[in-house]
Amino acid sequence: MKETLEAGAFGLLAGSALLVGAVLGFAVRFPRLVIASVMAFGAGVLLSAVSFELIAEAHREAGMVPVVVGALAGAGLYTGGNVLLARRGARQRKRSGHVRQQPSESQQAGSGLALALGALLDGVPESAVIGVSLADGGAVSTATVAAVFISNIPEGLSSSAGMKSAGRSKGYVFGVWGAIAAAGTVSAMAGYALVGALSTAVMAGVMALAAGAIITMIADTMIPEAFEDSHLAIGAITVSGFLLSFALSHS
Repeated sequence: MKETLEAGAFGLLAGSALLVGAVLGFAVRFPRLVIASVMAFGAGVLLSAVSFELIAEAHREAGMVPVVVGALAGAGLYTGGNVLLARRGARQRKRSGHVRQQPSESQQAGSGLALALGALLDGVPESAVIGVSLADGGAVSTATVAAVFISNIPEGLSSSAGMKSAGRSKGYVFGVWGAIAAAGTVSAMAGYALVGALSTAVMAGVMALAAGAIITMIADTMIPEAFEDSHLAIGAITVSGFLLSFALSHS
């Protein structure tokens, strides 16, 4: 029970960054290039964490087959959920509103719920890996928690700015991100409680599944906002985020 609560506490810590980003995105109108830059940095951080904390570790423990099967399954599950939500108005949920705008409720009925579910779809795999890392190594990976925390700030910032631009209320914006932070707590606890009893090969497959879902989310929602109509330094900023996460995982 102690370890489960520990996983939940770290999941809540990482998820709280979404609220930090939401406050910044709702209260301050940042220039488009600033939002693109922080989103690119967050994408680089997550890509590194997924590569070294999940994929590499799963491969070390169980070989290539569980990694490939798990990652493809994660990508497929995320894509399926994303397609369904995109049809209901959640396609632009990470957009800040500078280039492409999220739909308002009057433009597409039910888009508010779809946006909330989309945020949940994005946040659950990130939080679950915190619990998985605890179950796998006996201690929560500092690099994983730091990577999720750092990447959650630009995610919350850009998305809440887009929600505000689409006419969403303050109560809706902070309600969504507060609920996602709470869901992240539960996801981290479930990641530890459910995965800890699995065999090594299955655990590796679950780690790869989460990695596949996160990589797909990065490519589908974070990178487009970072790179569309942005400055030429975005690639270097992404690499900087990647290297920071790499340094944390090897410190």
